[in-house]
Amino acid sequence: MTISKVIAKIEERIPLQQAEDFDNVGLLCGVPSRNVSGILVCHDALENVVDEAIERNCNLIVCFHPIIFSGLKSLTGKNYVERAVLKAIENKIAIYAIHTAFDNDFFGVNRGICDHLGLKNLKILQPKKNNLKQLTVFVPKDYSEKVKEALFNAGAGNIGFYDECSFMVNGNGTFRPIEGSNPFSGQQNIRENADEDMISVIFEDYKQGQIVNAMKTAHPYEEVAHQIYSLENTNHYSGLGMYGDLEEPMNEKDFLKFVKEKFNLEMIRHSDFNNKKIKRVGVLGGSGASGIRSAISKKCDAYLTGDVKYHDFFLAESKMMICDIGHFESEQFVTQQLFEILSQKFSTFAISKSIEKTNPVNYFI
Repeated sequence: MTISKVIAKIEERIPLQQAEDFDNVGLLCGVPSRNVSGILVCHDALENVVDEAIERNCNLIVCFHPIIFSGLKSLTGKNYVERAVLKAIENKIAIYAIHTAFDNDFFGVNRGICDHLGLKNLKILQPKKNNLKQLTVFVPKDYSEKVKEALFNAGAGNIGFYDECSFMVNGNGTFRPIEGSNPFSGQQNIRENADEDMISVIFEDYKQGQIVNAMKTAHPYEEVAHQIYSLENTNHYSGLGMYGDLEEPMNEKDFLKFVKEKFNLEMIRHSDFNNKKIKRVGVLGGSGASGIRSAISKKCDAYLTGDVKYHDFFLAESKMMICDIGHFESEQFVTQQLFEILSQKFSTFAISKSIEKTNPVNYFI
């Protein structure tokens, strides 16, 4: 199987269009047409990980963080990024990054954190806005099921944990073919009355091209009457962060001990104790100070993330305990999650988890 086909399979499960605009996801280096000998899954595609891929005969590295984040103006090996990329290219190893596409996935990074904490009633902390659209198309009644099936197969009609969702109304449509037309029914210059169904489906904006193409292919008319609307609805199944409830409330010190044990942490930086029970917990893997206000608005009692700055801790304002458990530490389950996803998708070549250390932060206790 080629690298491009492997990537297509991965993106069926984790679409790159879910990624944030600032991110640099996808195939960072490598030849898409090359056959895959093995896949190495890692957190950061550093030089020692590339060495590991060489040793394991893996010519595709699937990493969480993109090793190339901003543009490279030269490639001479003068820093850790260039050394890793150079070694990968010289050894014909491709590097593919998933990053915020997996951050925004309902079953991605933050779901992994919540599962390890045993949280229930899970919801997205910062759900995506302005990424839902609605398609309405008018179809002759005998072709309604064919067009609906084509729309569903192209990814339309997915709402949360339901798919093949649509709404249909029957009515009477009119049209008059004029000179130059090649009508499916009727004659030129004579108004036609048609028994038609109006089919309506919702979809995520990045699917628009494939959905419109599928609709037109399945539709019998030469000119397909349809409208596409941008919706103001919030997408509650995609976005950054997540929150949920513990089975039983804990006092603050017991909660910190619980987190420390679950994440195998050396330390936790946290805001002041508020002398309240911890029941609702918000999480955002990586650098998540941007989610503090959202967590407070969702009535979270505690918020776990990484890279919290000095002044960010003031935002707690006795409403919530902010816990900085570390950037890497909050994302530590990602490699296992990606490994499991890829293992389900592919069985014809080896998939390995990196055992190399890539966390640049160390602690002296």
